[in-house]
Amino acid sequence: MSLQDALSIALINRFQGGFPLVEQPYAEVAALLGSDEASIISSISTMLNQGWLSRFGPLYDAKQMGGGLTLAALAVPEYRFDKVAKLVNSYAEVAHNYQREHKLNMWFVVATETQQGIADVIQDIELRSGLPVYNCPKQQEFYVGLQLSLGASGEVDTVPLNDSWLSAGLSRNPTTVPDVRDRKLIAATQAGLTLISRPYEQLARLLDMSSTDVMQRLQSMLDNGTIRRIGLVPNHYKLGLRGNGMTVWDVPDEMVQEIGELIGSMDFVSHCYQRPRHPPHWSYNLFAMIHGADRDQVMHKLAIMQQKLSPYNFQHKVLFSTAVLKKTGLRLAN
Repeated sequence: MSLQDALSIALINRFQGGFPLVEQPYAEVAALLGSDEASIISSISTMLNQGWLSRFGPLYDAKQMGGGLTLAALAVPEYRFDKVAKLVNSYAEVAHNYQREHKLNMWFVVATETQQGIADVIQDIELRSGLPVYNCPKQQEFYVGLQLSLGASGEVDTVPLNDSWLSAGLSRNPTTVPDVRDRKLIAATQAGLTLISRPYEQLARLLDMSSTDVMQRLQSMLDNGTIRRIGLVPNHYKLGLRGNGMTVWDVPDEMVQEIGELIGSMDFVSHCYQRPRHPPHWSYNLFAMIHGADRDQVMHKLAIMQQKLSPYNFQHKVLFSTAVLKKTGLRLAN
């Protein structure tokens, strides 16, 4: 199934990042796309309601804010899977959760306001589920940035992320702990921007600020990496990228930097990180995400990757996702 509305396609292709910080942002987007404000608002609303978009608004980086962020996994018996998924998804700190084809069949992202919060959530999930959690925090980041490109008929592919959106994706800025006002602004926008003509003015009234202050604070958080980007977040499954392969590699520790940079430079890789091993159950220390229209396309890209890694013969696996169990974002307590 593909999206074929020309305006919606244009919005996704142009505004996965870089959504304007001006008094009437939808009117500015309309002018750039040769449309009108009401049509822009209606199109985004329709895509959200129909599931073409996962969300719309600022994407926050918990770690850049001094908080905790990790990828974790569980090996859940099939007969308990739905019950454990419901338990894991009940935590506001769990931002994403995927079912994958492996003994470790549940992979979820935990984002917390403090570093200690990660340990607390993991310990609580272990206690309540009776299962060990494999904690795989990022040790090095070699690349992050999934941008989708839609053709005129709605066909979809991944492309390298626009450089102007990398402010936080590859940020090396010092950690920036939000002040009281920034924290209120984050809490008010973490679920997305409202679809009204002047969304920043509405935020200003809600938070007892000026709209100029709201926009300046959002821009400052973009600049320091607290916000990865502001824009539309397409649902790549709904749009046709149903091949979602998390490739994992057992790379000698002394070669991780070299191989991580090589894999991260491949234009079909959307994320590439070094993460810890968990011997004897998990020997892989380099993770790279590949997306495609189907499994065959992912495996074709994997073959290209293997060819580029020749003559090395690193042990590796592809963990295909079979279900999106949860996909939200950072959630601060209000």
